Amino acid sequence: MNRALARLVATGVLERNGAGRAVTYRISPLPSATPTIAQDQQEARDSPAWCYQSTELVAALSAPLGTRKPVSYQRVFVDGYQPNVSSLLPASLAAQLQEKGKSKDQQPAGTYARKVLEQLLIDLSWSSSRLEGNRKSRLDTRELFERGRSESDDRDATMLLNHKEAIEFMVDAVPTEGMTVPVVRNLQSLLMRDLLQDPADLGAIRSKIVNIHGSVYLPSQVPNLLEEMLRQIVDKATRVHNPVEAAFFLWVNLAYLQPFVDGNKRTSRLSANMPLMLSNCAPLSFLDVEQTDYALAMLGVYERLDVSLAVELFDWTYRRSIDKYQVIVESMGGPDPLRARYREHLGEAIRQIVFFGSTLAQAIEAAGIPPVDVAVFNAMLNTELAHLEAYNCARYRMPMTKTQAWIDKGRPR
Repeated sequence: MNRALARLVATGVLERNGAGRAVTYRISPLPSATPTIAQDQQEARDSPAWCYQSTELVAALSAPLGTRKPVSYQRVFVDGYQPNVSSLLPASLAAQLQEKGKSKDQQPAGTYARKVLEQLLIDLSWSSSRLEGNRKSRLDTRELFERGRSESDDRDATMLLNHKEAIEFMVDAVPTEGMTVPVVRNLQSLLMRDLLQDPADLGAIRSKIVNIHGSVYLPSQVPNLLEEMLRQIVDKATRVHNPVEAAFFLWVNLAYLQPFVDGNKRTSRLSANMPLMLSNCAPLSFLDVEQTDYALAMLGVYERLDVSLAVELFDWTYRRSIDKYQVIVESMGGPDPLRARYREHLGEAIRQIVFFGSTLAQAIEAAGIPPVDVAVFNAMLNTELAHLEAYNCARYRMPMTKTQAWIDKGRPR
């Protein structure tokens, strides 16, 4: 009931008076029109249920702009944060979400994200774009990604394709580059490609004034401060041990700082995935989050430095992401059965090529592979030969000197 009343107040259908147990509601004389987003009927979804304390904050943030006190950027929000001492998320919640979302195996950074990349591209691109008012459906997004860019792309299509390219960049760059300011700035430049009037604003720390629609929050307009705080935010995130806390810290602080001319919230949503990728936790795709809920969570940070709504929203949507991507990973099953079946054949073919100088065709013929599996075996053999090095040749019972001599000849096959 509290949640329903808060939503009606937020959309202008009801007026709220009083506080606590004495609060009363009445129908507004002139109810304001509720903004809607075009979406498929089957995509109607539920939302996080704010706790009672949060409904009080929702009501305060839903008051008319003229009654809310204007505020500016407060750097103490970052300056006062001590990695692994301070915590924006309740420590027990961060630990619980990390345990629930982490990969069960020791794997290179980014492995989890790569396994679910195809679905992540759709989910994160569509969910993030939808929060910016994008009108494309999930099905439209899938078809668009299959087709690629074209001259007929409208702004919505461009936004989605930019998200796709930014996510692909992130999955490739973060495992090798780590969490850095240049990576964050590149994310913004990819997300806002062809969407800004001035291309010079792509990836650049802004020197222009920005205003937050529907809020009394005025971000800092000092470029040097923006640059300093961006470096400090990323630096502190890299030192947080719990990747879920680091993800939340990046998400709320990048959006609060507003370091770029546009695309700040988009950049913050993608950046939140960086610590999760480095720790092989399930990615965060903001599944099923509604615009009104997201806006309220951000307003709580902007105007009150209150993360309570953001915590509830993050907890709710990240659990959904974890559940979805764990099912996808589990559905992939165990090791490739063909690779297991032909393990010895692969080893013998590699020895024939590297040690005895056979051609690829001769080695495959000598291996006696059934015709139905020849194409797959050929692909596996080529992959193994491409990655064969002196430091990993023992698995095929190959001498290191002989292997290196074959590599020096240009890997003939």
